[in-house]
Amino acid sequence: MKPRFPRHLLPATHLRPPRFQLFGLGHRRKFIYQEGQLADATTGEILHHWETTLARFEPSEYRVTLETKSGPQRIVEDEEAVWLESSGHRVVLSAAPVKLPRFDDRARGPLLRALHAELLVNIMPFGPVPNLMVYPRPWYRDAALMLMCFAKTGNLPQVEAWVAGLAHVYDRNNSGMAEADNLGQLLYMISLVNDRHHPLVAKTLREVPNLARDKHICGMSDYAEHPVYQTKWLKFGLRALGLDDPFQIPLVQDNYSSLFWMDFKEAHVPGSSFDEKHATLYPYLRWAEAHFYDEPPPLIPEADEFPLTWEAHGMDAAYAMMRVAHPAYVEARLCTPHTWHAAEMFLYFYHNPTA
Repeated sequence: MKPRFPRHLLPATHLRPPRFQLFGLGHRRKFIYQEGQLADATTGEILHHWETTLARFEPSEYRVTLETKSGPQRIVEDEEAVWLESSGHRVVLSAAPVKLPRFDDRARGPLLRALHAELLVNIMPFGPVPNLMVYPRPWYRDAALMLMCFAKTGNLPQVEAWVAGLAHVYDRNNSGMAEADNLGQLLYMISLVNDRHHPLVAKTLREVPNLARDKHICGMSDYAEHPVYQTKWLKFGLRALGLDDPFQIPLVQDNYSSLFWMDFKEAHVPGSSFDEKHATLYPYLRWAEAHFYDEPPPLIPEADEFPLTWEAHGMDAAYAMMRVAHPAYVEARLCTPHTWHAAEMFLYFYHNPTA
């Protein structure tokens, strides 16, 4: 089997970073357990410390079990709260409701559960983010895929208030750029928790003519023009809201076309794919392509590995806070877990129940 995690991206000057697990699904406080310590995952503040002889990680069951000199301890998360269990006593560490389906009807049920947690743990008070430690604000592209997953798991209430409060057509990430795919992503997200009367719908429709070229749109996404990808997203968002869709997808080569597997797959001109370097740094690209082309999964990780997902060398990521997990991640400019990656994997296996 191919290696799951890109260890070669981490600096050779460090030992392999110790294993960790995150807790705090949905609107709960975020925790990280690592090497006998439970800390706040956003500040690094140590909250509990144990002398452990053994730690058993079970990401797909949302728990870590510790063998300590004072007896067994367990950090566990369920639909009600994050709990600390010791000698028959349970203490609430943080409580807020979430839905945690078991996916027992799926061949990869444990893997889906673990990926679902990597999505839910990245819901912050200010919205859903690519990674809770290094991204200080949401990205519409990643968020749209997260919401696509939450629509299947009953967790749209986790993001309903965030969508209702959105006030800008563009998220202005990637160095403040207005990215054309944001229009369709925004309309799609609104369709999941609101309707066409959301104030941003009219504002988004007024922005469309500024990007129009003939019967499609074209602008910048990730510092390049991707008219096929951008028009596909716009059409998807318009139709999700039941709005008029006069646009036609241009039949031109666009390597982002194969990232949009949700609809309009016939409107695609084959061309160059992403090279191995980009597929390693941004693994969601390869997963989206596999979904688009109905190919086997790029790899099948073990459900009880954590983290399962990552991104490296993100343009607007502030990697300093990854030191909470280990300084090696900071030096490598690598964050983990990552929600675009988690969403692509989750949706691939959700839509391919026997894969």
